[in-house]
Amino acid sequence: MNSTTVIAALRSADDLEYALASKVSNIFMLSCNISEIGEQIRRAHENGKKLFVHLDLAEGIGKDEYGIRFLKECGVDGIISTRTGLIKLAKKVGVFTVQRFFIVDSQSVQTTLESVKGSHADMIEIMPGTVTKVIKRLKRELGMPIVAGGLIESLSEINDALESGASAVSTGKKEFW
Repeated sequence: MNSTTVIAALRSADDLEYALASKVSNIFMLSCNISEIGEQIRRAHENGKKLFVHLDLAEGIGKDEYGIRFLKECGVDGIISTRTGLIKLAKKVGVFTVQRFFIVDSQSVQTTLESVKGSHADMIEIMPGTVTKVIKRLKRELGMPIVAGGLIESLSEINDALESGASAVSTGKKEFW
């Protein structure tokens, strides 16, 4: 691992100090507001960090071309959005883009492929990054049967889900039926 392979994803401005003192090079601001973002960008840059704003979640900043222009004027290094239209606008304005996708099944993979071809995002973020730990936690905390479904394409993925605590696996792959 190096400073660029892990990105600090901040859920609140309270985490900024820790991120600034860390080894990471990039910060994803998942929660910010129009009053504080300029100062946060300035401080990130003073500490040699790049700061990306999740525009969908930003408070008081327009989810439009003017909001993107505002962030650009503040010196943002890029925006994050799930919205193809916002990614296209940011590209038009000349802002680096990260398009975020929630992958839950094979159809969402196809949707991701089609969306990125239309948006021309600079980078994509796919979520979740890992599922087995979620299965373990839900099994532990809920104590009820869990079916793991979506994106199951190999025997090892079936085994991983079952070993993590899933009671069963649902899959559209006929060879596993």
